[in-house]
Amino acid sequence: MEIMKAVLGLEDGTCVTGEGFGAEGECSGELVFSTQMGGYMEALTDPSYHGQILMFTFPTIGNYGVDRMNFQAPRVWALGCVAREICAVPEVRPAFADFFEENGLLGIQGVDTRMLTVKTRVQGTLRAALLVGDEDAGRAVDMARRAKPISDAELIPAVSCTEPYHIAGRGKRIAVIDLGIKKNMIISLRHRDADLHVFPYNSAPDQVMACRPDALFISNGPGDPIHATDAIRCVKDLAGTLPIYGICMGNQICGLGLGGQTYKMKFGHRGTNQPVRYKDGSIYITTQNHGFAVAPDTLPEGANVLYSNVNDGTLEGFEDSYLEITCVQFHPEAHGGPRDTEIPFFDTMFRRLG
Repeated sequence: MEIMKAVLGLEDGTCVTGEGFGAEGECSGELVFSTQMGGYMEALTDPSYHGQILMFTFPTIGNYGVDRMNFQAPRVWALGCVAREICAVPEVRPAFADFFEENGLLGIQGVDTRMLTVKTRVQGTLRAALLVGDEDAGRAVDMARRAKPISDAELIPAVSCTEPYHIAGRGKRIAVIDLGIKKNMIISLRHRDADLHVFPYNSAPDQVMACRPDALFISNGPGDPIHATDAIRCVKDLAGTLPIYGICMGNQICGLGLGGQTYKMKFGHRGTNQPVRYKDGSIYITTQNHGFAVAPDTLPEGANVLYSNVNDGTLEGFEDSYLEITCVQFHPEAHGGPRDTEIPFFDTMFRRLG
C-alpha cells in the first residue's frame, strides 16, 4: 500500500512532514494539543474543537478503534488530527484510519508531537495548515499565515441547533442555550429527569422565558465567547430572575453577562488530567477543553471564585449566591476522563432547584 504524503505548516515557518491518513485534502486553523490518553473520539466529535486542528500528545491513538456510542456529536468537528502514531490493528473495528478515510477526514501521523507541543507551550497557540496528499511546505506555511485568528472567527452558528426542540422529562424544566452542546451534557441532565427545552445560540431572553423554566443552562462552544452576544444578553437580562448554570463557554458567558472580562490563554487547557482546587481546598481531577478564561478580578462584587486551576491559578468556576449563578470552566459531564465532579455539580444543581 502506497504511503500518502502529508505536511503540517505553522505560521512561524515550522514545517513537518509525515504520513497522511484519511482522505486527501487541506485545512487551516488553530493548532491545539490535548494530553488525554483515551477518549480521542469524544474529543474529535466535541463541537468546541470547531475551527481547530487537534494534536494528541499521547504517543499512540486509536488502539480501541472508533467507539461511535461515545461520540459527542454526530460528526467529527476538529478540522484535522495530528498524532505520533495511530494504531493499525485496534482491538475493535472500525480502525481509526479507516473511519477517517470513509468520512473524508484529514490526519497526519509520524510527526514529532513532543516538539510541536513544547513549541506551543513556549510560543503560545499557533495557526497551522494541514495538507494530506501533498507535501508542499511553502504552501502549508502560507496557508497557516493566512488562516483567520480564532478570535475573529464566527464558529458558534455552525454547531448550534437551528430550531428550538424539547426533550420531555418529569423533573425540573431547564432552558438550555446550545452553543455547541456535547451529548454528555444532555445525558447528565436527563439522568436527573430534567425536562429540557433547548434553544439556538441566537435566542432572545423572552423566547427562553416563554417555556417557563426553573433554571437556565448554558453549554460549551467553540471560539471566542465575545461572539455569543445573544447568550450574554440572556445572562445579563435574566440574572436574578431564575437560577443560571454554565459549563465551559457557559462559564465565560456568565462572566461576560455580569460585566466581567475574558481573555485568550497562551495555549489553553485540553485533556483529562487538569487539577482544580475547590474553595475548601479539596482537589479534583477534571476534563477540560478551553482556550479562553474569565479574569477573576473583573467579576462584580458578589461573584466569588469556586474553583481555581492548580497548575496556573486561572479561574475554573465561580458563583453568585444572591443571583443564583453557578458555573464551572471544566467538564463535569465528560466521560472520556475522570468523573470526579459530575455528582458535585449536577446533584448540587438539582438539589438547589428543589
